[in-house]
Amino acid sequence: MRSLLILLCLLSAAGTRGQAVQTRFVEEPEDQTVVAGHRIVLSCVVLNYSGIVQWTKDGLALGMGQGLKAWPRYRIVGTADSGQYNLEISDAELSDDAVYECQATEAALRSRRAKLTVLIPPEDPTIDGAPEILLRAGTPYNLTCRARSAKPAATIVWYRDGLQQDGAVTSTEVLADGKRETTTSQLAINPTDLDIGRVFSCRSINDAIPAGKETFVKLNVHHPPTVTLSIQPQTVQEGERVVFTCMATANPEIRGYRWAKGGVIIEDAKENKYDTQVDYTFFTEPVSCEVHNDIGSTNVSTLVDVHFAPRIVVDPKPTITDIGSDVTLTCVWSGNPPLTLTWTKKESNMVLSNSNQLYLKSVTQADAGQYICKAIVPRIGVGEREVTLYVNGPPIISSEAVQYAVRGDRGKVECFIGSTPPPDRIAWAWKENILEAGTLERYTVERTNTGSGVLSTLTINNVMDADFQTRYNCTAWNSFGPGTAIIQLEEKEVLPVGIIAGATIGASILVISFLVALACFLYRRRKGSRKDVTLRKLDIKVETVNREPLTLHTDREEDTASVSTATRVMKAIYSSFKDDVDLKQDLRCDTIDTREEYELKDPTNGYYNVRAHEDRPSSRAVLYPDYRAPGPGRFDTRPPSRLSHSSGYAQLSTYSRGPAAEYTPEPAPAPGPAPGGDTASQLSYENYGGHAAFPAGAAYPTYRLGYGQPPSMERAPYDAYDPMGKYSSATRFSYTSQHSDYGQRFQQRMQTHV
Repeated sequence: MRSLLILLCLLSAAGTRGQAVQTRFVEEPEDQTVVAGHRIVLSCVVLNYSGIVQWTKDGLALGMGQGLKAWPRYRIVGTADSGQYNLEISDAELSDDAVYECQATEAALRSRRAKLTVLIPPEDPTIDGAPEILLRAGTPYNLTCRARSAKPAATIVWYRDGLQQDGAVTSTEVLADGKRETTTSQLAINPTDLDIGRVFSCRSINDAIPAGKETFVKLNVHHPPTVTLSIQPQTVQEGERVVFTCMATANPEIRGYRWAKGGVIIEDAKENKYDTQVDYTFFTEPVSCEVHNDIGSTNVSTLVDVHFAPRIVVDPKPTITDIGSDVTLTCVWSGNPPLTLTWTKKESNMVLSNSNQLYLKSVTQADAGQYICKAIVPRIGVGEREVTLYVNGPPIISSEAVQYAVRGDRGKVECFIGSTPPPDRIAWAWKENILEAGTLERYTVERTNTGSGVLSTLTINNVMDADFQTRYNCTAWNSFGPGTAIIQLEEKEVLPVGIIAGATIGASILVISFLVALACFLYRRRKGSRKDVTLRKLDIKVETVNREPLTLHTDREEDTASVSTATRVMKAIYSSFKDDVDLKQDLRCDTIDTREEYELKDPTNGYYNVRAHEDRPSSRAVLYPDYRAPGPGRFDTRPPSRLSHSSGYAQLSTYSRGPAAEYTPEPAPAPGPAPGGDTASQLSYENYGGHAAFPAGAAYPTYRLGYGQPPSMERAPYDAYDPMGKYSSATRFSYTSQHSDYGQRFQQRMQTHV
């Protein structure tokens, strides 16, 4: 009986082991991640099982059956015949984040636990102060961005105008549910006026939203004015004007400008431009422009590159020192462009130094004197200062070794001591005598202090021969010792007063004579220039020229043309002095006045002031003995000379006139038609009768006045214009002359240049 029971038990255990092998999980749930709001399915497939299957969430049974009424978003999907008991969760929420397990209760089977993670994207990020933050330039500021309620915690990235920024500090905070977190990121900035309108953005990212979310903020930076100061022109000379321009930007707007020079406010400058005349002070004293707004003020200054001559900054001071000491003389100049400085000793061109200081080592009395500190600014100017160096030492006597006096007169012997310190004692010694001051017989000693030393004078009354044979000893003493000079007196020769007076009077007479002669010459030349023609139009030039026919003496015409007008004028002036002594007597200042009687009436109504139709006074001829023929009653005319008016507008050829005693004047005939049909008016020097030297006949040429056609100009002759209508038949005025006994025919023509 006992053995039978054991057998039944073994059979029962064997049957149970066979059934367990047949029921098992083909698929079990696995760890999964789902984004909130999405659908998720947890797998559970049981093989050879027809009993009850249920799901647990964090150990809590969700229920049995296909529909889970307590969990409206949960349901079991699949068919029991195939053993599928999958758990579907729709619109996943944070509450779905748990550990899930599938259980076959009748088979006492449990699946492995599966962790469902629900991802929560962060809320839209926010930046403190957005959308626009008002900042102040120069004040550091932290831009703060927050990404809230994210699972897992969001990552924040900063951008400035699209460029990623590093250096942000990030922190996270877990919310009360223990699953979501808030991320905070801070980006430190130091805003400037350049950040006005700058855009910063922060982007939050986590696994639920890989693309991330982004937000923006715009900066508005308040700052004091930003100022730029300019000068126009940039380089100027002293005394010129410049314009300062103060360009400024500010946020908020500019409230005003203030100008100053060298720290002193310029009251009349209130705008952004300042126009002024500059001097040398603008090179060392800056001009400043201060601009202010509600945030603050900005001050900018600048110096002007003004060129100016040297100006003394530190004057050299006179220096007194002892022999053997070292001396430094200081002289400071300013100038622009950079100056050149030289130290020289007066009356010497040797440059001793080119710096502000002149260093003299172990000075002697020879170094004493005046030194010149000279500053040179190229092409601008020069400045110099003198300074005196006094070297203490024994007296130095600088008087002449030989001095002079007049016999019988009062004489002086001078002794000059120019060293420092001044002499305490000065003594004169000669022969057996010694005198420091006062009078001894004919000798007197006087002492005079000058600016540069001491002068001791030995005065000798009634100088005698013995005084010129004596040597005079001048000795001076001071605290450094004595100094001595030997002076010889020599006789001075004096010219007699009569000789001096005579020479003075003679020189005065010569000067007066020269002045009188010069005045007479200038007066004659001035009067001679007004003869015959007076021009009243500044734009007309009348020129009278002697011309010989081309058929006669062509070589003479070439020679005449080659001679300048000035040469002919000079020959005409001085020929009278050369030809005849009688002519020299006649050509005196008052004879020139008679030429004014021949002023001609203007036939051209103002263009040519030539009086050709008035009654003329009787003419006089001049004898030229050099041209007289051997026979009696023969007179050869002298070739005409040319006299030029000082105005340079007219040149007239005339004949010189001889002494009045050699002929008797006769009235000239009234103007009438010229021979040969020439209607031009004529001025004739007719033959004079009743005198042996002037026989009547054709020996004297007729002097005709008119306008001749130059051979080089092919044009019609000038038509005359008679304002009164009296001489309307006149067609041409010309100077002509008949054949003279001298054998030459001279034709004169007048040229006009307009």
